[in-house]
Amino acid sequence: MAEVLVFHHGHGLTAGVLEFAETLRKAGHTVHVPDLFEGRQFATLEEGMEYAEGVGFDTVTERGTAAAQELPADLVYVGFSLGVLPAQKLAQTRPGAKGALLLEACLPVSEYGDTWPEDLPVQVHGMDADPFFAEEGDVDAARELVESAPDAELFTYPGDRHLFTDSSLPTHDEHAAAQATKRVLDFLDRVGH
Repeated sequence: MAEVLVFHHGHGLTAGVLEFAETLRKAGHTVHVPDLFEGRQFATLEEGMEYAEGVGFDTVTERGTAAAQELPADLVYVGFSLGVLPAQKLAQTRPGAKGALLLEACLPVSEYGDTWPEDLPVQVHGMDADPFFAEEGDVDAARELVESAPDAELFTYPGDRHLFTDSSLPTHDEHAAAQATKRVLDFLDRVGH
C-alpha cells in the first residue's frame, strides 16, 4: 500500500478533501492531510485565493514542503488545484517520490526543474471546459508532461466545474468524481507495491 500526502485546494481543508482522504485510507493506504491554511476555510474560492495571495503562494507551498519533511521520502503526492503547487514541487524535487496525482491543476514542468523525474508516475485530472484548468494553461502543461514523461497520464472529464472532485462543494460532479477516484485508487495500487 502507498503512503500519501494530500494537499487541499483554495477553500481550505474541507469535509470533501477529508472524505477523499478517508476513501484512500479505507482502501488500505496511509494518508496525511496537512492544513496549509492553518485552520481557515473559505466559502468561496475567490476568498481562499485572496488569502493565499495575501500570505504568498510561496508560503503556502513551503507549508506543504515542511509537512513532507516529517514523513518518509517514498510518498505519493496529491494536490487539489492550489494544492498542486506543493504536490508538484515535492514530486519533482524531493528524491524518493513514488508518484504524483495532480487534480484540477498542472504547472509547466519547468516551474520546478528541467524535466519530470525519470520513472516517476503521474496522473493529471481535470474537466475539459473548466475555466481554470482548460483556459489558464493547466491542460496545456499536462499535455506537455504526458508527451515528455513515459509514465504520465491525462484524464479529462466533460464539464466546466472547478473542484468537481470535492463532495462538500456545490461544484461537485458525482459521476466524474467517482471516475477520478477509481483511477486514483488504481494508480495507488500500482505504485504502492
